[in-house]
Amino acid sequence: MEQRVLTLADQDATESLARSIAAASRPGDVILLAGPLGAGKSCFARAFIRAIAADPTLDVPSPSFTLVQTYPTNPPITHADLWRLQGDTDLIELGLDFAERAIFLIEWPDRLGAAAPAMALSIALAWHGADERTALVSGPALMLDRLLPKRMVSGR
Repeated sequence: MEQRVLTLADQDATESLARSIAAASRPGDVILLAGPLGAGKSCFARAFIRAIAADPTLDVPSPSFTLVQTYPTNPPITHADLWRLQGDTDLIELGLDFAERAIFLIEWPDRLGAAAPAMALSIALAWHGADERTALVSGPALMLDRLLPKRMVSGR
């Protein structure tokens, strides 16, 4: 596993990162979005889904209450928000199948526990104040090299 640190000046930078990663994503990719409330997980997911759909106005509600939302894009996207999960039973009932040929965006991936796929791109977003945001991006080297835009990397 490798990791890279990105500095994200604002919400636009978070959205730009999401669009760049979306452009390089393919079926089977799993992107795990971590960070506290308000760090930008849903902002990232919304920009990512709109980029894959090629529709900047697509309504992309947070799946906080539905838990999972599937988009019939090409490739399909499964967006899950696991914040409300109480345990393994809830996770099993969701029926997430990472072998499916979709792109997966998973918010609150810590709720996956042992079910978290090893071949995933993890993005830990943090907000340090009005003008300071970071993204710690980690995953297998080949996945990072394919998905992470080199021009955005501020440290390795």
